[in-house]
Amino acid sequence: MYPGNQAKKYPKRPAFIMASTGEEVFYEEFEKRANRLAHYLRSVGLSFQDHYSVFMENNNRHLEASAAGERAGLYYTCINSYLTADEVAYLIENSESKVLITSISKLDVAMEAVKKCPAVISVLVVGAETKQLPEGMCDYLEAVEKFPGTPISDETLGTSMLYSSGTTGRPKGISRPLPVQPPDQPLPILTFLSDLWSFHEDMVYLSPAPLYHSAPQAAANFAIRKGATTIIMEKFDPLEFLRLVEKYKVTHSQLVPTMFNRMLKLSETEKNKYDLSSHKYAIHGAAPCPEITKRQMIDWWGPIIYEYYGATEAFGFAYCNSEEWLNHPGTVGKIMIGELSVLDEEMKELPQGEPGTLWFKPASEFKYHNDPQKTSEAFSEDGTLTTVGDVGYTDSDGFLYLTDRQAFMIISGGVNIYPQECEDLLIPHPKVSDAAVFGVPNEDLGEEVKAVVQPVEGIEVNEELTSELITYLSKHLARQKVPRSIDYTKELPRLPTGKLYKRLLRDKYWGAGKSRLIKD
Repeated sequence: MYPGNQAKKYPKRPAFIMASTGEEVFYEEFEKRANRLAHYLRSVGLSFQDHYSVFMENNNRHLEASAAGERAGLYYTCINSYLTADEVAYLIENSESKVLITSISKLDVAMEAVKKCPAVISVLVVGAETKQLPEGMCDYLEAVEKFPGTPISDETLGTSMLYSSGTTGRPKGISRPLPVQPPDQPLPILTFLSDLWSFHEDMVYLSPAPLYHSAPQAAANFAIRKGATTIIMEKFDPLEFLRLVEKYKVTHSQLVPTMFNRMLKLSETEKNKYDLSSHKYAIHGAAPCPEITKRQMIDWWGPIIYEYYGATEAFGFAYCNSEEWLNHPGTVGKIMIGELSVLDEEMKELPQGEPGTLWFKPASEFKYHNDPQKTSEAFSEDGTLTTVGDVGYTDSDGFLYLTDRQAFMIISGGVNIYPQECEDLLIPHPKVSDAAVFGVPNEDLGEEVKAVVQPVEGIEVNEELTSELITYLSKHLARQKVPRSIDYTKELPRLPTGKLYKRLLRDKYWGAGKSRLIKD
């Protein structure tokens, strides 16, 4: 994000507003903040294509931490604020970050992480104020305020270095070539998406998701480059989201299906409490959206819901509006970037309607940072196609449907079962808050289908509930797709971005070699 041009045009317009406090940061102030941090990063030795990391919750310094890198020709990596010290250390080390920007609320984790990161030369702590910091760590404001609020002399475009979510293994850094060009000239993909969703200077964007995630970060980038205002929610709350839409006359938002589900479980009185008429673009992706959920949201909000599909690697992109989805229920859209092939295990093209692995001819160059082996594994033998293991098919109109991740496919008695189909039925059930379906060991079949359900608050967990859910699923699914058993948990390990850490669930069962109830 580069506020420079808009700071001149709209100096007294809020670049962003913190939802919980109402704090406004105007474009002229945001520009000064980004410049001061850019000067600091230069002062400690960071130059073109160097790396730094940001490990913070949503706060009033998060956007400038990215904006500084985008004008200083740097790669920056925003780290999931829920990770452990070991996980944070891995990302800092793997990205070769020389500076870490963190917050007082994440200080304990950050301290443990940097002990394992000898390449880190500076740690800046947001919100430290008068708190005594350990040696080698600096109060953020104290460190940057001594520098001028004017641009550095060698401004050039920087960008984020994203990491795969790591739901099926360790995250991989996705590295792309960084062109030498002015920071006011964004990468082509940013311009494409900004135009696709009609981002403009008079819009108001509501960001309910963590800014460490690629999609919310990118959307805030679009808004700032247009001179619009972004409302940053520190944490998603369904009723608060609706209140903010009315208060700020929000025009654009970006959500995940989990947020849709939580809003749909509000009472009718709560749903109708606020005026949502300003809301024109509700964009969603990141995780599969059950058909029932999507249809209910369109019924409620109207045809303002836009869906996209694209891996973090950005080698392909699909998109559909509400009308297209209603005519092709369940689709994630038509391919707009990249060339798609649906192939079987022998790399042969499959006919329309038959699911297979999604392979793309990449639209842009990428590699996994410092991992040539993983890069090689992501490509076909001839190097022309790449995949992340998603499974799906296309229809006769060219619309794409996702079946599941190949890594989560269940093979039970020789039958391939994709759990997403079952999850899409469970999650909208009125007694279910969230659900995950996966394979667990079975001596006879190899694997059997297991469901883990997070019940709605107040719902009693008993055999009657289990029987009700299995009977319900049996009406919609073939026998082999219905879970043989259901376990219950207080909360599933789902990221704030909506993605489920299914690996953590599966490990509880496979690690012991047998199925067992999750211990909360």
